[in-house]
Amino acid sequence: MKDLDELIKEIYSYKRYGIRLGLDRIEYIVKKLGNPQDNYKVIHVGGTNGKGSVCRFIESVLRKVGYKVGLYTSPHLLDFRERFLVNGEMINKDELCHVLKKVLSIAEHMDDKPTFFEISTACAFEYFSEREVDFGIVEVGLGGRHDATNVVSPEITVITNVERDHTDILGNDIRKIALEKAGIIKRGVPLITGCDGRTLDILRAEAKRKGAEI
Repeated sequence: MKDLDELIKEIYSYKRYGIRLGLDRIEYIVKKLGNPQDNYKVIHVGGTNGKGSVCRFIESVLRKVGYKVGLYTSPHLLDFRERFLVNGEMINKDELCHVLKKVLSIAEHMDDKPTFFEISTACAFEYFSEREVDFGIVEVGLGGRHDATNVVSPEITVITNVERDHTDILGNDIRKIALEKAGIIKRGVPLITGCDGRTLDILRAEAKRKGAEI
């Protein structure tokens, strides 16, 4: 049986597949897991700056009023377990071993190998489901439309702001970047945003197209 150190080493080995946006791989993994991300309410937080802070503000408020809350953010600073919190506490080592074994057992049999972030995201969804959280606060990794977190069906979406970031992947056109981030907007789901000016106009148009109130 693999211990946690071996499992962490194994998930880090998937970094060799780099950053590959797209939902096919994560959709396959969560389907194999039984779509755990559908077992609790999700607040999906994207944008360029402030995503992590906003996630923590929301998590704090929901916990204060008595909800059981999962928080998934990235990257971590010192410990991989920092990415997965329930009611402010990091996933313990036994729980992390458990979910890593589940997800890695799926990943190792995939022809189109998932990325490190896709495996991490699937682990978060499964962990929150097993802990029976009321809410999962989920931070977008990169962009939005094709980010691995974008398989959730949120209660609310948040786009903090839109600036030029990850231009090597998202391009240098602020309109294109805004449209990528707007990809987390879901039909009929309210959007909260701190955007203004041109980027707000882009989000407004996309929200209107999807019948989402801003």
